[in-house]
Amino acid sequence: MPSVGASWGRYPGASGQVIVPLHWRDRPLPAVSGTMLPHGNGRSYGDSCTNANGTLLHTRHLDRFIAFDAETGVLRCEAGVLFSEILDLVVDKGWFLPVSPGTKYVTVGGAIANDVHGKNHHCTGTFGEHVRCFELLRSDGTRRICSATENANLFRATIGGLGLTGVITWAEFTLQRIANPWMTVENRRFANLREFLAISAESARDFAYTVAWVDCAAAGTALGRGLFMRANHSPADTAHRPPAPRRQLSVPFTPPLSLINRASLRAFNALYYHRQRPQRAVSHYEPYFYPLDAIGNWNRIYGPRGFLQYQCVVPMSAAEGSLTELLAEIKRSGSGSFLAVLKVFGERPPAGILSFPRAGTTLALDFPNRGQATLDLLERLDDIVCAAGGAVYPAKDARLKRARFERYFPEWQAMLPHIDPRFSSGWWRRVMES
Repeated sequence: MPSVGASWGRYPGASGQVIVPLHWRDRPLPAVSGTMLPHGNGRSYGDSCTNANGTLLHTRHLDRFIAFDAETGVLRCEAGVLFSEILDLVVDKGWFLPVSPGTKYVTVGGAIANDVHGKNHHCTGTFGEHVRCFELLRSDGTRRICSATENANLFRATIGGLGLTGVITWAEFTLQRIANPWMTVENRRFANLREFLAISAESARDFAYTVAWVDCAAAGTALGRGLFMRANHSPADTAHRPPAPRRQLSVPFTPPLSLINRASLRAFNALYYHRQRPQRAVSHYEPYFYPLDAIGNWNRIYGPRGFLQYQCVVPMSAAEGSLTELLAEIKRSGSGSFLAVLKVFGERPPAGILSFPRAGTTLALDFPNRGQATLDLLERLDDIVCAAGGAVYPAKDARLKRARFERYFPEWQAMLPHIDPRFSSGWWRRVMES
């Protein structure tokens, strides 16, 4: 698990933070000096979850389940409850999360604040679309119930609002019905980005979950090759019932240097692409949704300098050309990611003012922190994304400047009336002051 106060990417650092645990009994917020920021389980990648020289309101002690209707799938719980804890409670009762990112170790409050998306965005949108209501605790001590009909503007500002509007204390949302814990998964290799886009369009009709891994170390005619993984929840009459996976390998310490380099990246990607897989299989849900959760503290493999994740989305009209440029630029840089994920977003209106997902294709990659060379690479990737009319995900950002942010989120000023004056983050100050 991450250290309290750190981000998962471990870059940039945040010194001088005071950690104040929140409990359900706290009314109002504890008296602190300076700025405040909610902090859940620290699975955001950049500095949107850090507050240098300020206070972090640690929400993991807000961990109570309040109410669950097993007939309707409506769950109310405190904001510090992890997705993993929800799954432990509801899967055996025939329910599943409506939307989940690539890790189950996120809090409910964090999922709302980042308006997380998953492999089923083309069908069901973001997590924020399934939130019925929540309580928001402001620095003035007021507690406001927010929903689509009550404090509606604050509701929309808080979804995707990166913790800047106050502390979510509890939330109520709707789960989805499932028959069992298993997934019916199909694996298909694709030779290039055009083929990926064709498979995505075909799969959107019949598969609730779609995602692809792309080989960012490939070049020439192999540029854009990868593996497409599509799935549905298995029906009730599924005969093959594999056991739940056992946790877990773990990275026991941080090596002195990043283990991700040109040689290891090239070898891993070639092996992963050519590895034999069944074209169709039944799997427990965990390997499909959360492959990296099987490796504890996997962020340590990037060494003491950490890593930067870059996630962008480009419109469908520019997808093939822009993604080709992005992958070619990454290849030229000599950097790259062993975890490079492609996904097509559906055409759904944003749930929040700063919600990231929008119609188009999204690419997410991890880059070892090599200092200025990495920052320069990400600037060049931004040039391509901007030219295409795309955007970058704030929850995974560690270096955006204000001009880029304003272009990516043209409605950002609508957030300003709803930001709590005592709340701030490293990300918000950097973006606003640059």
